[in-house]
Amino acid sequence: MVFFAASALMATGCSRKTEQASPAPAAQKPAAPLFKVDSATAGSISGTVHYTGKLPPRKLIDMSEDPACVAAHHAKAYDESLMVGHGGRLANAFVYISKGLEGKNFATPSDPVVIDQKGCWFHPHIVGIQVNQPLQIINSDPVTHNIHPMAEINRAWNHSQGPGDAPLNRKFVKPEVMIPVKCNIHGWMHAYIGVLEHPYFSVSKEDGTFTIENLPPGTYTLTVWQEKLGTQEQQVTISPQQHAVVDLTVKGK
Repeated sequence: MVFFAASALMATGCSRKTEQASPAPAAQKPAAPLFKVDSATAGSISGTVHYTGKLPPRKLIDMSEDPACVAAHHAKAYDESLMVGHGGRLANAFVYISKGLEGKNFATPSDPVVIDQKGCWFHPHIVGIQVNQPLQIINSDPVTHNIHPMAEINRAWNHSQGPGDAPLNRKFVKPEVMIPVKCNIHGWMHAYIGVLEHPYFSVSKEDGTFTIENLPPGTYTLTVWQEKLGTQEQQVTISPQQHAVVDLTVKGK
């Protein structure tokens, strides 16, 4: 009987020691305070992205492997990697603030950025999104598509989406400019996603214009990225309430 009592006492003692040795839960690091832009002093940057140099001929896309894709266009389809309009105005350039916002933490939008697979293209071709902002992918085509963001800093993923399937909902947790996207089923389908920690980015329209609004005063590096032409930088200083006009020129290779 003494033996069993001693064993029980030892077991109780070990149990107590184990409980005392358990590490306390780590305290959660408080979230950084959000930076609030003063609307009374905020400015903006707008301008036009121009292309200069010899313009290569646009590449004809062969969609004959999928009759539904051919039918969606009713005409010839051309590659969208270099879209230059009248007067050398460059579309689908990603323009963003790359330096000057360090130490500022901005609110994450709750509205999703949407990429649609329609006419066997990704729409839009170039898109910007903030870290942790919802990304929604839909398929408006009568055929199955596949969306494959080939991220290097974020987690890469690959998901097929059939006609009528529910939207796919994803997020990117780290900044990354740019993430190429492809469809493994239709090899001509490409897009790019720019992920930033702030909302100060824009994609040039068909006429080459872009606008970045509600920008706090400061000195910034403005970067323009184009999938075939790389990146170029320009320093811009924004005074309180200033609406700066910055025209950017990208040289052909």
